[in-house]
Amino acid sequence: MRIESSLPSGPRSELVTRAVLDIVLNVPSTHERLADNPGPRAKAIARLAARDASMTAGALALPPGAMGWLTVVPEMMAVWKIQAQMVADIAGIYGQEHMLGREQMLYCLFKQASAQLLRDLAVRVGERALLRNFGVHLSQRILKKGASRLIPLLGAIGIGAYAYADTLQVAKSAVSIFERAAPAPADLCAAQ
Repeated sequence: MRIESSLPSGPRSELVTRAVLDIVLNVPSTHERLADNPGPRAKAIARLAARDASMTAGALALPPGAMGWLTVVPEMMAVWKIQAQMVADIAGIYGQEHMLGREQMLYCLFKQASAQLLRDLAVRVGERALLRNFGVHLSQRILKKGASRLIPLLGAIGIGAYAYADTLQVAKSAVSIFERAAPAPADLCAAQ
């Protein structure tokens, strides 16, 4: 039995899968450089990105009814792009922008969404069956988020708060990866 044939599919899951691939395959560059003390700079970058993600998600969640449903995927894509840039910037301040690839981006952006699926996905990022399953999982999240759009203002506030907290979690994942890989200050002095 082929895995691919047993997975549900649909236009929504395909759209989400394409959005994820677009973000992961085009890892953004950064203007941030190695910081002497990257911890505080990482927190500042995370807070700014979380604010931007919250405002973007909240604004796109405001349209009521059917219009609100049409903004779900664009909202998620916009938040993921903000988060992807944040991950790249955090890699830059830890001097690890060369280490940032598809697997690291997937891990940072989606670790909290579906840990088991993403472990498999990071190992086999190119396999269509896993990406399709991932798209289905995210499509289910879209339906849950979309239900809150029936009450536009409360939904916008809730979605904005979720985007803020989610972005801070993505930042935490990025810091944990790049902090471990960053050269120690003594190593930097010896290299100069």
